[in-house]
Amino acid sequence: MTENSSKPTRAVDPYSPAEIAVLVENIGVRKAKLSFAPALMLGILAGAFIAFGAMFYTMTVTGAEWGIGPNRLLGGLVFSLGLVLVIIGGSELFTGNCLIVMAWADRKVSTGLLLRNWGVVYFGNFIGAVGAAGLVHASGTLGLGEGAVQATAAGIAQGKVSLPFMEAFVRGILCNILVCLAVWLSYASHHVAGKFLVIVLPVAAFVALGFEHSVANMYFIPVAMFASVEGVTMNGLVANLIPVTLGNIVGGGVFVAFVFWVIYLRPVRKKKAG
Repeated sequence: MTENSSKPTRAVDPYSPAEIAVLVENIGVRKAKLSFAPALMLGILAGAFIAFGAMFYTMTVTGAEWGIGPNRLLGGLVFSLGLVLVIIGGSELFTGNCLIVMAWADRKVSTGLLLRNWGVVYFGNFIGAVGAAGLVHASGTLGLGEGAVQATAAGIAQGKVSLPFMEAFVRGILCNILVCLAVWLSYASHHVAGKFLVIVLPVAAFVALGFEHSVANMYFIPVAMFASVEGVTMNGLVANLIPVTLGNIVGGGVFVAFVFWVIYLRPVRKKKAG
C-alpha cells in the first residue's frame, strides 16, 4: 500500500472545524441572497417539519412512566425528527439561519440581507408550524388515548406560556447553542447517515433539558390554543416567542456563529488585510 493510498479519502474523511467554518459562511451567503418566494416557501416547510417533531414528541411522552429523565430523553430523541427533516430534506429554519452571522461578521452579507432572511424565514416558519397545529387539531389525533394526548399538549403549552421572561430568554440561548451545533456538525459529514447521527444527540439534549425553541413553540402553543386550553392565549404566545426568539438569536448568532468566526475566519481575514 502506498503512502497516498493509506490516507482517508475525502469521501469518508470528515471536514475539519476550519473547513466547516468556510462551508457555513458560504452557505450563509447563499441563504441571505435567496429571493422572497423560495425563502418563504422553504421557511413554511421547515415550520411544518419542526411541528412533525413536536407532534412525535407529544405522542411519545404521553403515558410514559419511566421517570422525568428517561421520558424527556426519549422525547428528545424522537423530536430530532424535525431537524433531520430540515437538514436532510432541505428547508430554511430561523434558528439554524442564525449561523448566517458568520458571513455577516466577515462582511460578506449586509445587515439588511441578514435581517431580511431572518424576517422572511421566521414568518414562513410561523405559517408552517401554526398550519400544522391546525391540521393536527382537525385530524382528531389529540383525542387519542381518551384525550391523554391532548392533556399532554395542554400541559406543555401551559408550562411554556407561564415561563418568566428571563427564564425563557436564557432557555432560548441554551437551546440554539445546541441546535446550531447540530447544524454545524452536520456539515462535517459527507453522508446522510452521518448527518443523521450528529443531529440527534444535540437536539435530544436541548429537549431533555427543557430549553426553548421558538419555532417548536409556534406549534406547541397554537395547538393548545386551537383546543381552547385554559390559560393558553395569543398574548401568552407572543410573551413566550419574544424572549425565546431573542435568546435563540444570542445562542446561535453569538455563542456559536460569532465565536467560530473569531476562531477560524477572523485570523484569515486579518492575514489577507495585512
